[in-house]
Amino acid sequence: MYSNLHMPKGFKCAGISAGIKSGGAKDMALILSDEPASAAGVFTQNQVCAAPVKICREHLNHGVARAIVMNSGIANACTGSAGMVAARDMAAETARIIGCEPQEIFVCSTGRIGPQLPLEKIVPGIGNLFDVALGEHIHETAEAMMTTDTRPKVSVADMQIEGKTVRILGFAKGAGMIEPNMATMLSFITTDAAVEPHALQAALKKAVDSSFNRISIDGDQSTNDTVLALANGAANIKPLNETSKEWETFVHALGNVCHELAMMIVHDGEGADKFVAVNVVGAQSDAEADLAARAVANSLLNKTAWAGEYPNWGRVMDSIGYSKARVDETLVSIHYDDQQAVANGMRTKIAQEELIKVVSQTDFAINIDLHLGEGKATVYTCNCTEEYVRINVE
Repeated sequence: MYSNLHMPKGFKCAGISAGIKSGGAKDMALILSDEPASAAGVFTQNQVCAAPVKICREHLNHGVARAIVMNSGIANACTGSAGMVAARDMAAETARIIGCEPQEIFVCSTGRIGPQLPLEKIVPGIGNLFDVALGEHIHETAEAMMTTDTRPKVSVADMQIEGKTVRILGFAKGAGMIEPNMATMLSFITTDAAVEPHALQAALKKAVDSSFNRISIDGDQSTNDTVLALANGAANIKPLNETSKEWETFVHALGNVCHELAMMIVHDGEGADKFVAVNVVGAQSDAEADLAARAVANSLLNKTAWAGEYPNWGRVMDSIGYSKARVDETLVSIHYDDQQAVANGMRTKIAQEELIKVVSQTDFAINIDLHLGEGKATVYTCNCTEEYVRINVE
């Protein structure tokens, strides 16, 4: 699938089966930079967070990194002191093989909350990752990150800086337990640009706010949400920062990669078969528009109506009404794509069949105007089907 793609210069990657998952599925991945790279990270704001998140936050203070090592199948969350030891052991073993400090290793995990990591499988798995990391194994790396995902997620962008080609390549995983307040489940961004650490952190935060922080599948914020970015400078350009002539070029490309990965996550929502953009304008502020959009996007009544291809605009009105955004119902208008269902807070004369045509599509938009101000926001979400329940009964 990604056989024609190449990593940014100076990066290698690998994905293997270490036996954490059953059936021989790939469950460990490694991303390795030949040289120390500037590092940036954004993490879950959930008060209950996994051991690897705590380790990554700690290691980010070091400012540079050599590798990201991760496992899927087990989240290493709510695992106490043993979980912290396991996360540190993953970093230490990876650092030992590379010949660097453990603080230069980011550790990530995703999967079931509660079980302890099987270090008897993890440690040999790290060695096996290095055995195959001498080449580029993009598809295998993306596949090893997956849990309930149905497909791997990779995005790439090339740009010209100082007359040289600079590449950004990002991986992501996520299909459920997604309404980030920082990032998505897991995403790893690599670039061969040289970027000063403080600038990389600012650029990543901006990209995340307009991409991963704009999506919701089920309204549940994960214990393991992590986005990491590594910039190793192998493209041989001057270090970029906010004053650089080409800074906006880099920021734009980074934003595009993150946005594309975020959209892939929503399209792969657990059991979902519809992608819905909820657009709110006319709020008193952007923050209030966001409150209204998230209320609509996260409403199970709305999600199930979309699954049944039933344009129940009353549920949309109800959602914005309890959203904590300022709402005057006599001013509200609602469109399904370009078909107006509500004007001045009341139904229009449009035929129900026209609205049904819209919600029968695989992609459509709910466009809401509160007519109170200039605030606007968009949240990307999906429907909720019986398959979502089947996936999450375990």
